[in-house]
Amino acid sequence: MNQNKKICVIGLGYIGLPTAALLANRGYSVHGVDVVQSTVDTINQGKIHIVEPELDIFVRSAVNSGKLKASLLPAIADVFIIAVPTPFHEGYVPNVDYIVNATKAIAPYLKIEDIVILESTSPVGTTELVEKTLKEENIDTSKLYISHCPERVLPGHIMRELVENDRIVGGITPEATQKTVEFYETFVSGAVLSTDARTAEMAKLTENSFRDTNIAFANELSILCDKFDINVWELISLANKHPRVNILQPGAGVGGHCIAVDPWFIVHAGGETAKMIRTAREVNNYKTEWVIEKIKNAALKFENENGEKAKIACMGLAFKPDIDDLRESPALYITKILTQELDNVIACEPNIPLDFDHSKLNINNSKFELKSVEDSIEDSDIFVMLVAHKEFKGLKIKTNLDFCGVLT
Repeated sequence: MNQNKKICVIGLGYIGLPTAALLANRGYSVHGVDVVQSTVDTINQGKIHIVEPELDIFVRSAVNSGKLKASLLPAIADVFIIAVPTPFHEGYVPNVDYIVNATKAIAPYLKIEDIVILESTSPVGTTELVEKTLKEENIDTSKLYISHCPERVLPGHIMRELVENDRIVGGITPEATQKTVEFYETFVSGAVLSTDARTAEMAKLTENSFRDTNIAFANELSILCDKFDINVWELISLANKHPRVNILQPGAGVGGHCIAVDPWFIVHAGGETAKMIRTAREVNNYKTEWVIEKIKNAALKFENENGEKAKIACMGLAFKPDIDDLRESPALYITKILTQELDNVIACEPNIPLDFDHSKLNINNSKFELKSVEDSIEDSDIFVMLVAHKEFKGLKIKTNLDFCGVLT
């Protein structure tokens, strides 16, 4: 595919911005779109609004070269990539409103033989909804190439995995699949695998449901080990010596924009057929509530033994180690509940600045404090290890509840 083609990326978040920056550094002229003015302004200054290794270098280079520009509105292009959030309505009902709105936004800018790619993780049938929405906008979709290509990257390694990971492309038509495959082959060194749109959608949901189910086993095992007075970390280490056993590590639940979300897309569509996938989701959600009860019991025990309320440090707010991403984070949820129900609760998250705007956390508690690792250790009685950040490893802490194995 000719690198002179123009790319329009809708959504400049954790997937859209790295994709836009990578493509711009590969020679494409990229027009990025976001609904947040401050995000647009930050990117046009060659800066980033999220934490991701090497992303700042890619964005600065792309903006300085004139190959990347951000805006509130789309522009005419040859390839349109939709990378917007897919959250829930109440009751874990998939919310594809952002996708529909993004599709409507690009409709006036489409021309014959443009490629329209949905990268947002989506319920099965959403790519067809993109086509349906464009038809409702009086667009002749027979002259477009509409496909789904789900992202498969790991936060903290996005810039490398955008290039190295295999990709799955499923088009509305075989021609759309082929055209989209040709586009990804210009910058992906991994295999670009062809299928249809529905299979591509289900593949991403399947990958994360598989991971969620395996994490649920580890989390349920941790609850059982607590009941049996067994060290779950030692147990898993021993069990994994079996050549065909590979148990994952338990935690405070499951978070992030994929694993904690995608299985519900299958459950919603699959109903009673999705028994195991639903159960895994329920186990992982229960683990978070179980952690909260363990902390509250430890606080009560401390108060009974010492005649004063414990100062509790929640160590980690992100949904996984060594990133700043708070989306669907069980650690953040746990901290919110504790600040509502207990006194003297502080938080430590080394990946966000101490002057971080607390209102973005939706923690409605004037007593809430974000402290450094050092101050947290000095000021607290009970340390709740929620995320295995590298800054927490090797800490010498006496009174602790380690839910992520960072101190083992």
